[in-house]
Amino acid sequence: MQMNGRTTRRSAWFLGSSLLLAATLLATAATAAPRILVDVNTLKVIEHEDAFQRWYPASLTKLMTAYTVFRAIKAGEVSLESTVTMTKNAAAEPPSKMYYKPGQKMTLDSALKIILVKSANDVAVAIGESVAGSEQAFVARMNAEAARIGMSSSHFINPHGLPGKGQYTTARDLAVLAVTLKREFPQYASYFALEGFTTGKKQYPNFNMLIGRFDGADGMKTGFICASGFNQVSSATRNGRSVVSVVLGSDSLGARADISAGMLEKGLTKQAGNVPTLGQLRPYGETRDIVADVSQEICSKHAAKVRSESRDEAGRQKLVSPYIHELNRPLKLVFAGLIGGDTAKPAGNEQVAVGDTGGLANVPIPIPRPTTF
Repeated sequence: MQMNGRTTRRSAWFLGSSLLLAATLLATAATAAPRILVDVNTLKVIEHEDAFQRWYPASLTKLMTAYTVFRAIKAGEVSLESTVTMTKNAAAEPPSKMYYKPGQKMTLDSALKIILVKSANDVAVAIGESVAGSEQAFVARMNAEAARIGMSSSHFINPHGLPGKGQYTTARDLAVLAVTLKREFPQYASYFALEGFTTGKKQYPNFNMLIGRFDGADGMKTGFICASGFNQVSSATRNGRSVVSVVLGSDSLGARADISAGMLEKGLTKQAGNVPTLGQLRPYGETRDIVADVSQEICSKHAAKVRSESRDEAGRQKLVSPYIHELNRPLKLVFAGLIGGDTAKPAGNEQVAVGDTGGLANVPIPIPRPTTF
């Protein structure tokens, strides 16, 4: 069909407008800062922002990994004393990792502690293979469980959270997961509140700077990759009131802790009022179907310089929240390591106090995770 000049100009205008709209949506997605605050008992959504914006979950994925494991334990398929074996496939995962060798073994109990504190990707894959027979079969379980509990805008492609096509979640869905973990499996709450663990050779502090430093903090998980920024799911309980917060896309360790602390304090001290419940909250936002990627903002040289300047002369993270106090005691660590390691495992779930932590969260600045799909 022949096109006249007017038709050509109209087509060009529509094409230009479509490209501009797409660019605008992507820019909006990249600058979004999704968050949500929920009362665990009433399910009231106290506050929310961009709660349905799709986001790379990073190591928050390991909350879904843990939930899937707990379901397998509940079904009688495995126990906390079941053996998790490091395979060649699992050992090949990029950092963060434990660098265990194929054939080395640990209990499922140790493996869960390692992924929830250290965020070890190799151990997360080894868990999936040991529980479901293969990584792919375990991921299928993760997605089935996510759909069953109502995580309607989430999909997982691995048990650890490194980004790829088809890996996404939302602040709203992560709140659903956090609340479900607390309600369905209260007996496993201690896994999310660990201050750190020791293998007998090395000590690993938790990256969650609220545990032990925010009154009532009791979990849950942090996560970081360039594509998602600094993410955190937090939980706190005071005087019988329990709340969870989700903060996605922060620009530093300190920022996600400060924001989370402010939200938790609000949830624990303010009345929710006439607000929707988590189940009543309806999808909103024009960009909710686009998976945001904030790599350029988070992993630029300028951003890295700013983060390095957010530490004091002793290397400690500077925090501004008035609700976070210093931990003026040694960390309490639990054992988590290989079966038959050089150091014997302490009896039961005994906690081991270790050296002074230097006040506020003397944890390393995360190394940028891979972002190739």
